Amino acid sequence: MSLNYASLLFFIDIAGVLVFAMSGALVAARKQLDIVGFCLIGIVTGLGGGTIRDLLLGTVKAGTIEVFWLDKSFYLYLCIAGAVFVFFFHHMVNSRYRAVLWADAIGLSLFAVEGAKRALGAGIDPSAAVLLGVITATFGGIIRDVICREDSPILRKEIYITAAFTGAALYAALGPLDFLSETARTLIAIAAAFALRAAALTFDLTLPGFRQRPPA
Repeated sequence: MSLNYASLLFFIDIAGVLVFAMSGALVAARKQLDIVGFCLIGIVTGLGGGTIRDLLLGTVKAGTIEVFWLDKSFYLYLCIAGAVFVFFFHHMVNSRYRAVLWADAIGLSLFAVEGAKRALGAGIDPSAAVLLGVITATFGGIIRDVICREDSPILRKEIYITAAFTGAALYAALGPLDFLSETARTLIAIAAAFALRAAALTFDLTLPGFRQRPPA
């Protein structure tokens, strides 16, 4: 049975929030925080990007869009559950840092497309919708890394924002193709974002960095 639009959007929300919350908790494990710290980092990682997206959308749409988790406490409890799970069972993960990177890659892919999807559904221009997809996918991780004093992948040359942009842009670009269902568009865009990020993690792919040139 194929997923309808509402079911798919809900699934992406759930999966993205949970995976990002667990990636935040894995960072908390590296920092040896207590269980309250785990929950806090899990919450800001899981909900941060979507909160900023909805605040921006609500401003543009004159307050007609609410922050997605404020009237749905399920998302908050989901973050806490993911963080508590990691607190008690993090020893099951052989390499916490690699686990953080892969969990983050999954969350990045899901949220990039979900953010663009929500923005386009609100009638936002496709270019702005792509940017909101990137914000949804990356800002929770940025907040996590700032609080935990981690070296964020966004500040390195590795392919991170590019993967989020690819997923969001591909979803927006596939919109005019009537022969693709909404489910197909979404899954293709998520797969593309994850494949690019996975390739970067597996093969250590990076974009060329800026090189200072002598003055002319």
